[in-house]
Amino acid sequence: MASKKTPEINSSSTADIAFLLLCYFLMTSTMGEDSGLQRRLPPMPNENQEVQDQKINRRNIIVVKINSQDRLLAGSDAIDVSLLKDRIKDFLTNPTDDPNLPEKEVKDIEGFGAYPVSKGVISLQNDRGTSYQAYIAVQNELVKAINELRDDFCKRYYGKVYTQLTEDQQKIAREAIPQNISEAEPKDVSKR
Repeated sequence: MASKKTPEINSSSTADIAFLLLCYFLMTSTMGEDSGLQRRLPPMPNENQEVQDQKINRRNIIVVKINSQDRLLAGSDAIDVSLLKDRIKDFLTNPTDDPNLPEKEVKDIEGFGAYPVSKGVISLQNDRGTSYQAYIAVQNELVKAINELRDDFCKRYYGKVYTQLTEDQQKIAREAIPQNISEAEPKDVSKR
């Protein structure tokens, strides 16, 4: 008896079909975007510029520390993270002109006019043992405080929140309520 040969499937176009399917899925699917902490770095100094020590008045700085047990210290007080936003807002606005809180400097903002801008700086310091969750929670509260201050400014002068303003109006709000956060390199205090 003669053996029957089974017919073969022509697979020459299989690679082409697989390539087309791959291209289709690459073009129609979305890739996840990495998001991080948005920070604006100071501009690079001119190479010929002399280095000068900038003296900042002690009253214009609030030191926010997170230790390795995720405990928070704002200024000289141990506080809960949920209270940090209000503490920072009070610090930056200095509503009672307290001599221990930051001073204000009247600046002429282009397109707006003269406005008293806080000289307050938030100095964030953390331990190497600080958990990522605590660090991000503190960062979120700091940014939330500044965003709320900007929204208050925008509502008072433009009748809208910051995100609904034009780019020029947002620039004015950023100059009136600057985000001055200074982050120190993490320290390992447990080895001392």
